[in-house]
Amino acid sequence: MTALVPQTPPLEGSGPPGLADVYRAHFGFVWRTLLRLGVPRANVDDVAQDVFLVVRRRLDDYDPGRSLAAWLFGITRRVASEYRRSTGRAGRRLDLLPPPPPTEPADRGAELGEAAELVRRFLNELDEDHRMVFVLSEIEGLSGTEIAAALAINRNTIYTRLRKGRSRFEAAIARAQAGGRR
Repeated sequence: MTALVPQTPPLEGSGPPGLADVYRAHFGFVWRTLLRLGVPRANVDDVAQDVFLVVRRRLDDYDPGRSLAAWLFGITRRVASEYRRSTGRAGRRLDLLPPPPPTEPADRGAELGEAAELVRRFLNELDEDHRMVFVLSEIEGLSGTEIAAALAINRNTIYTRLRKGRSRFEAAIARAQAGGRR
């Protein structure tokens, strides 16, 4: 057990030791102890600093008749325990979040970009009346009755324009596919 708990070097004076002396003499001990108490290696330095913040705050409470290493071990154990509890809580909170949506493969993104460009060009080719009906129906999902009310025109006119717009869109897709595009 001597490898785990270093011997406390003699400290000058009869009062509490200085923080710098404690840090220099025991940082390695605190660091190794945190690692053995389950703190991930990537976080040990940060948690060790937290230990020494507690030491700084409580240094006046240290009893010089007691082993400094044992006192540090108690503080280190409590800080490590709090670290594990807080990261456990944070992990559980993250587990409650829905997983991120799967990322689209790079070629899928290119396909979507081409499709969006095709739709933009097609919409630019339509006159205003046909474009409004096509957008409200096919993109926004409104019914013929809702479109007729929104545009204040006859519902049969809506269906005629929509049929013509769909026919033109199918022709635009066929042209794009014939040209080697998707």
